[in-house]
Amino acid sequence: MTTETKIDTGTDELLCVIRDRVAIITLNRPEARNAMSDALTPALRAMIKTCGENPDVGVLLLTGAGTAFCAGGNVKGMGAHRDSKKLAMSYDEKVADLQERQRLLTGALASVRKPTIAALPGPAVGAGLAIALACDIRIAAQSAFVSTGYLRVALSGDYGIAWLLTRLVGTSRARELMFTAEKVDAARCEAIGLVNRVVPDDKLQAEACALAKSMAEGPTLALRYMKDNLDEALQFDFATARDHEAERLVRLTTTADHKEAVQAFIDKRKPVFSGN
Repeated sequence: MTTETKIDTGTDELLCVIRDRVAIITLNRPEARNAMSDALTPALRAMIKTCGENPDVGVLLLTGAGTAFCAGGNVKGMGAHRDSKKLAMSYDEKVADLQERQRLLTGALASVRKPTIAALPGPAVGAGLAIALACDIRIAAQSAFVSTGYLRVALSGDYGIAWLLTRLVGTSRARELMFTAEKVDAARCEAIGLVNRVVPDDKLQAEACALAKSMAEGPTLALRYMKDNLDEALQFDFATARDHEAERLVRLTTTADHKEAVQAFIDKRKPVFSGN
């Protein structure tokens, strides 16, 4: 029987439940297309850290309430409309503040050593798109679209969006998406590699949860090492990455999960992993 544990995020603007070892984190400002806010964003940072470190969580699934994933930053609170405390900051203080907020959000999300999935029921724009791109896998509803959005407010990008875009779709596509801020529909997102799959709107949550559940039932340490290997493919030369792969695989041959997987294969049954 499926059990569900509700996690207190400290605000109604972010919801979190743990079900079948999947932490379902829902941005919950549907009236503002789940745009980031002074309540939602710190709570999201905290939940990424909490769920990322929770041994009872195997996968993080991020989604948005209503018909949007995340519309990005609060445009009405930008520029001269910022709160007085931020307006009083020096240039260096503002830079350090943004760098820290980025490190604890998309930086922390990319560093989670568990599979992460973004389920997009609708638009992902600006920093909201960066959050989706920082996840390992993206599933989009047919009506969803994405946009870098920064050009429309005369900004250059944040939360690592240029780095994430370039590695997903290549230099030329990334520049096109940044320089035009065009709306890219779900079908084209799938064609150019921005999302992994597109599903009917009414099946998005079921499909995303099923995928997350299947991964959460997998061998925890093997998945962690897979993420390490895949990350290093972007950082090291072939020989170095290959050598590190070998080290990790040999470590895994001594685990209980590996022994269980081999025995399950011999017994022709589904393995039951313990995470050890």
